Amino acid sequence: MPRRLFALLLGLCAVTGCGVPSEERAVPETGASPKASARTIERAEAVQAFELLQQLDDAWRDRDCAAVEQLTTWAENTLGGRACEATRNGRPAPTREEYGDPEFFLPAEAGEDRWFVALAREPRPAYFLFVHEDERWRLAAGPIPADGGDAPEPRGGAVPSGDPSTGVKARLVPQRYLTYLTDPAGVSGVRFPKGDVAAELLAELGRRPGTVRPDRLTTDVRLLVGPQRALLLPGGGALVVHALEIEYRQRPGAGRSSLARPIYGKDDLRGFTGSVRAPELTGTEIVLLVTEITGEGKVSTVAVRRGLASLTTG
Repeated sequence: MPRRLFALLLGLCAVTGCGVPSEERAVPETGASPKASARTIERAEAVQAFELLQQLDDAWRDRDCAAVEQLTTWAENTLGGRACEATRNGRPAPTREEYGDPEFFLPAEAGEDRWFVALAREPRPAYFLFVHEDERWRLAAGPIPADGGDAPEPRGGAVPSGDPSTGVKARLVPQRYLTYLTDPAGVSGVRFPKGDVAAELLAELGRRPGTVRPDRLTTDVRLLVGPQRALLLPGGGALVVHALEIEYRQRPGAGRSSLARPIYGKDDLRGFTGSVRAPELTGTEIVLLVTEITGEGKVSTVAVRRGLASLTTG
């Protein structure tokens, strides 16, 4: 697996910029949640919601999985479920940096679907998606560190906008990743720039089965179910926050009763399964992404984080 991609793990995907942080106004993208109250989000409320990151850090440090459950939703909830339980079996808890200097992108109109995106600039640019659910703010995704330290900065509202084509393009971004990663021959015509995280991941998916022989390894790539969020960029482009699931299934080769080369280390095996030996295993990883799509429809990954959400043996 490329070291560059792992360096982004738990640290982990979704931007640099100069000047004084400012609020960007947006229109909610997705449908309403019946349990949420329809009112505008003020900056003070976003600032208070951002502070729950410290509570979440404390919960991970204390291995308080009930608190992790309460403070998260969507991708972060998936990453905090069995992974949090695994820390009680000796798996190291994720080390999280203290993020600050946030800029908030808030919906301009009252809506029952309440969410906002924060772009923290310190200690390095990273995106966070917060969602109001069950009468409280929860972290849905983040941190998603900027890849390479340079990424476009949102200037408009949320997608869809007055230009319907921008909303259509943004909604298709996750599917383009799925098509690309499940089409190694490139028949579909979907392309990412050389050196893009998506291109590195595709190369890894093709290379990894050969690294575990005589074991057998199969892979399934899926979209992580849930509403995507998108912020407008100048020129009809957008930044899209979304996520993928990658499931690895590793089985022993012919004539063997256990794995010769498990793709996950002993800390992961012991934490998730209680044993360092595996007759076979199934691991599910979550890849959080922030993607730029230009007005011309070109896509590139601007932020990424990857984490192991589940590991079972059988």
